[in-house]
Amino acid sequence: MRAIIALALSFMLAAPAAAQDGYDPGEPRWSFAIHGGAGTIERANMTAEQETEYRAALDAALKAGEDILRDGGSAMDAVTAAITLMEDEPRFNAGRGAVFTWDGTIEHDAALMDGRDRAAGAVTGTSTVRHPILLAQEVMRDGRHVFLSGAGAETFADGTDLERVENEWFATEARRESLERMKAEALSALDVDLKFGTVGAVALDREGNLAAGTSTGGMTGKRWGRIGDAPVIGAGTYADNRACAVSATGWGEFFIRVGVAQEICTRLRLQEEILDLLAAGVEPHPVWTRAKSQNVADEVLAEVKELGGDGGVILVTPAGDAIFSFNTPGMYRARSTSEGLREIAIYGEGE
Repeated sequence: MRAIIALALSFMLAAPAAAQDGYDPGEPRWSFAIHGGAGTIERANMTAEQETEYRAALDAALKAGEDILRDGGSAMDAVTAAITLMEDEPRFNAGRGAVFTWDGTIEHDAALMDGRDRAAGAVTGTSTVRHPILLAQEVMRDGRHVFLSGAGAETFADGTDLERVENEWFATEARRESLERMKAEALSALDVDLKFGTVGAVALDREGNLAAGTSTGGMTGKRWGRIGDAPVIGAGTYADNRACAVSATGWGEFFIRVGVAQEICTRLRLQEEILDLLAAGVEPHPVWTRAKSQNVADEVLAEVKELGGDGGVILVTPAGDAIFSFNTPGMYRARSTSEGLREIAIYGEGE
């Protein structure tokens, strides 16, 4: 018992009760959040027209998901509906508009997870599937494997009814110019992109089920089959009905090392286990308080920053919290809940 308590306490934050206080478990709620990437996103670097276009794109994706949840649809349907829209939006680094690899091609990564039974599907290095998130869903439905890559993922796609396109269909001139500038000036991907344009969505439906999905083109000029955190279950994508659903965007190498998505969910689940111990009569301790979901997410992102990485996450909890956390100047993001919260934001504090 002491070992369990010690482990749990190592993850706790002495914080006041979360927005879950007063929550009736029998009350059907829904909650939804999306992101379109994080990074050096500042008002001074964006025209009024560009900002309007980004907000409109986020609003369309948010509406697609919230409409499904409001009508009693599933978390999984809400997540895929929003992400497929963002995959077709060339302003985001996913689907059409994804960045170029060093060799001048476009490769996609995506992952999807169901919080009910932790079923998951992920793909990396695909090049002809219009909606990589739907291919990840097909992998999950098939169930024989979780993660498929490259030519194998393309062969698997041949056995589905998913729409296929030529690789050039995904290309945009802005992304091509980024690759050319990177090579000509010997820049890093961070220098030419200024942001991580991964897209993602997380949802809680009225049945109490959670889902998370993430889709990306990776980093400009990526080489040697590089894979970031987005398609890695537990790093960039994770969902567990006992704790939360998370989708991340950022410097993938660091998010993989921290195991960001599952780390957040694990800390939240340990909180509930501590409360169960208290309910069972274990002697109270003054630092045993329910940490806010926001604090947990912020703490994990702080660990990423300590290692040298940056980015952000979105998450929803079984109680209906919809949370943003990022350690960059901005993050394209939006959220909506059955409690009446609806927000679209781009910049940091004081937006």
